[in-house]
Amino acid sequence: MREVLPQLLAWWEAGDTIGMGTVIATFRSAPRPPGASMLVGPDASAVGSVSGGCVEGAVYDLAQDVTTSGTPTLQRYGVSDDDAFAVGLTCGGILDVYVEKVNRETFPELGEIAADIAAGRPVAVATVVDHPDPSYVGRRVVLHPDTEPAGTLGSPRIDAAVRDDAVGLLASGHNGTLSYGPDGERRGEGMRVFVWAFAPAPRMLVFGAIDFAAAVARIGAFLGYHVTVCDARPVFATTSRFPGADEVVVEWPHRYLAAEQEAGRVDSRTVITVLTHDPKFDVPLLEVALRLPEVGYVGAMGSRRTHDDRMERLREAGLIEAELALLHSPIGLDLGARTPEETAISIAAEIVAGRWGGSGEPLAMRAGRIHA
Repeated sequence: MREVLPQLLAWWEAGDTIGMGTVIATFRSAPRPPGASMLVGPDASAVGSVSGGCVEGAVYDLAQDVTTSGTPTLQRYGVSDDDAFAVGLTCGGILDVYVEKVNRETFPELGEIAADIAAGRPVAVATVVDHPDPSYVGRRVVLHPDTEPAGTLGSPRIDAAVRDDAVGLLASGHNGTLSYGPDGERRGEGMRVFVWAFAPAPRMLVFGAIDFAAAVARIGAFLGYHVTVCDARPVFATTSRFPGADEVVVEWPHRYLAAEQEAGRVDSRTVITVLTHDPKFDVPLLEVALRLPEVGYVGAMGSRRTHDDRMERLREAGLIEAELALLHSPIGLDLGARTPEETAISIAAEIVAGRWGGSGEPLAMRAGRIHA
């Protein structure tokens, strides 16, 4: 929903009614992840995508029907479904799409949710999308990490189970579908609850105000990271040199990272790229980075000779092999990159592969499922 939220909110604030289809589960090579949404507006326009074009036509028609009837619907599309195949779902994937009617009456919480997202406050929205009793379908609650849920899904037992699991999804920043028994039984079946987890954007910390850093900042922003460029040299660390960054900080890198960790602004989704290849900056910084209790990625730029010298200096500084094993150095995948932009792509590719468990090999050289 995040990518269509501005248009959804504009229609909602105007008092319009919208049909919204959301991917709540995927199987095999589905092209769009859970949480991807498509809107059918009051002017019959379509905004967003649930399948990259495969089943948009079918979802569009269903959304118009749901807008008229007011009855939310959970529909599965896959290659075994004749209708879905007819509209082009040939990728081999399966999508579960939940389609609902959205307006001020059916979704009164939307304004506050949008305000939380805009302010960077973590918020989760849990919606019952399947239940043996149709009257439960469409019920939703809004959850924040440290407060009680706003609303109810039908019973205290359901609310308690969903709150525990939804807060876990929120902490990791992942959307997901949860399954329970009809009254929230954890080992039961019959009820499915979809959770949108709107966590603040993950952070990319780029250390070293060089030309490669500008390219890395741009691609980091493209991937959805909140990008910070940090360098101790004020003549180089300027906003005019890094228009793709959200912020540019003049500070010694190791001091800045230690302060951010102390303030609780570094977590398991944070990625750190060290691009200075200057030991007076790199070694103190990596001493801090490789000892963080949690971090998503730490990579350092440099030649093989620079890498060997850096590792020796880190050992002399007291880092053990288990800590050194966390370092991606030389940084990036082997793409044959030469320019700053190409190098940034190789770094981004390594970050994505590490996040999702990819091998970095050409898909044409591999067999089996594309998405793990």
